[in-house]
Parts: sequence; C-alpha cells; structure tokens
Amino acid sequence: MEVNDALIDNLSNLARLEFNTAEKEAIRNDLRKMIHFVEKLGELDTTGVEPLLHMSPEVNVLREDVLQGSIPREAALSVAPSTDGTYFEVPKVIRK
Repeated sequence: MEVNDALIDNLSNLARLEFNTAEKEAIRNDLRKMIHFVEKLGELDTTGVEPLLHMSPEVNVLREDVLQGSIPREAALSVAPSTDGTYFEVPKVIRK
C-alpha cells in the first residue's frame, strides 16, 4: 500500500483533524512503519493456527442473579448524618 498525500488527506478528513506539512510527514513515516510491520506479520506461517476470536476461553462470566432483601429504612437512616425521619437530607448542590 502506498502512503501518499491523498491517503493522509483522506484519513485526516475522516478523523476531522488538520495537519501542517511537518505533521503530515511524521504521519506518513508512522503509517509506512505500521504497514511494513503488518506486511512482516503476513510472512509468518500460520498453518494449523486457529483464529483467535476472544482473548480468553471464558464467555459471559457473570454472577448468579439472586434476589436478596435490603436493609430496613430505619437501619439505613440511623447511620445517616442528617434525615427528616423518612429521607436522607443532603446539601443543596444546584443553585438558581
């Protein structure tokens, strides 16, 4: 793949970025290095190697959803710094 100004301009347009001449040259060099690296990987013999679909063999490792009770309102309010007897009282954070 050839890395030219048209490719860099297209990528910068897609990314909604603007680059000056020096930045474009740096990006051109970086893209060439990346493409060269990927082409080197293509030289490896991968016969008999299964494709990697996931990083681990585990799938959907989730805990069991168990219905549990909650603590009574009085117990929760008993440790609150400030209540009105039914609800927690907190400082006002929105000012008009």
